Amino acid sequence: MGWFYGVKLHLIVNHQCGIVAAKITPANVHDTKPVKDMVVESLDRLYPDKRHIGKALAGDLLYVG
Repeated sequence: MGWFYGVKLHLIVNHQCGIVAAKITPANVHDTKPVKDMVVESLDRLYPDKRHIGKALAGDLLYVG
């Protein structure tokens, strides 16, 4: 085969499990790419999975909003 066609659903949820932001990307897009587009100014804190955060994304998120 060698081919996979699919999509990923990226969500940001609040502490009450309410959806704050959502984005659908092709399966070949890295998980950290849509984060900057999804972050809204009303977010006080963002708690990503440890495997999804890197130095570059952490630095970018300090200046978003």
